[in-house]
Amino acid sequence: MRMSSIPDLSRRSFLKAGAAATALAATSRWSPSHAQDQNVLNYLSWPGNADPYLVSAFEKENNCKIQIKEYVGGDQMLAVINQSPPGSFDVVLADAEYMHLLHEADFVEELDPADYPLEDYWPEFQKFPLHWFDDKLYGVMTDFGYLGLSYNTEVYKPEEVSSYAALWAEKAKGKVGFFDWYLPGMGCISLSAGNKPPFDIDEAKFDAVKEKLFSLKPQASGFYTIADIFSSLTNGQAHLVPGIGEWITLGLRTSGVPVDTIIPEEGGLQWTESLSIVKGTPKTDLARKFIQYTASPQGQVLQATKVDNKKSIPSMAGWKLLNETMPDEAKILRMTLDGPNVMDEYRAKKIAFRQLPSQQSIEDWNDVWSEFKSL
Repeated sequence: MRMSSIPDLSRRSFLKAGAAATALAATSRWSPSHAQDQNVLNYLSWPGNADPYLVSAFEKENNCKIQIKEYVGGDQMLAVINQSPPGSFDVVLADAEYMHLLHEADFVEELDPADYPLEDYWPEFQKFPLHWFDDKLYGVMTDFGYLGLSYNTEVYKPEEVSSYAALWAEKAKGKVGFFDWYLPGMGCISLSAGNKPPFDIDEAKFDAVKEKLFSLKPQASGFYTIADIFSSLTNGQAHLVPGIGEWITLGLRTSGVPVDTIIPEEGGLQWTESLSIVKGTPKTDLARKFIQYTASPQGQVLQATKVDNKKSIPSMAGWKLLNETMPDEAKILRMTLDGPNVMDEYRAKKIAFRQLPSQQSIEDWNDVWSEFKSL
């Protein structure tokens, strides 16, 4: 097994991820028979990132097709890439917290920083720490967002949800929804317990997070997939959801659903997505061009404005182009250059990176989450 060099991914959680990857394969548009086709860029990614809105210009400019294999969750991404022969994928879009596992397993190529417009990025993101190892670059940030507390604006006023304490209030009983992934939910509960950073905690603090999490079970309305999160907020099944953000509530709000997201006083999490070149690809040049395209001002504007999944982008040049060409979108996305914007929470040090646990194993945290669900 190629994954044996990754110490923090337990065999049990790896096998679970592999089973999920197998189930997903039946519905994927990726086909191994086209992996070596020089006019096909094989893309391993979260769903939706080969939408024509995002990639059609690149396909036309480079006379190629994007073929996507979709995954849901970082463990599944690792399982897919591990089980696929070298050369199966050319680029991978990964959450930043999984970059060190991709690097340690030798799944991704070192990148030349000079090949990419990193000087266009906000200074805070030009050398994003989760993408560099031994002062070498392995991933280019494409987009990011913040996770905090999402809420129904007809039920709650902003001041009522200014702290994660709102989750335990009598008013929230049976109305707290959870995105069914341990990392964002437990990360927010760890922040609510005063842990900064939230994922680098000793055993005593981990036990306290477990106890605090378990005390929320009477409040829970359910544990949801991404699609079910949308519907639960829309139909009122859930009034509060910790660990999600504007990538969900902004789209719902523009469709008339009364929801919003707040970063509570205890802080929030930053999710970050990045593109890397997969080791063994015979199409390094095309893969490099795709990352350059996505990091360009035009590519960044497309990333930010996809209708069903709006995102924050790290490129100042992208922000400038967005303000020039789509000023209303820039305001909605809080990416204006002359007033309050999404960098404010970052600079106020209210945001912690979403990362994998440091002092416990992934399995330890997953087991706590599974036990919480079964209470």
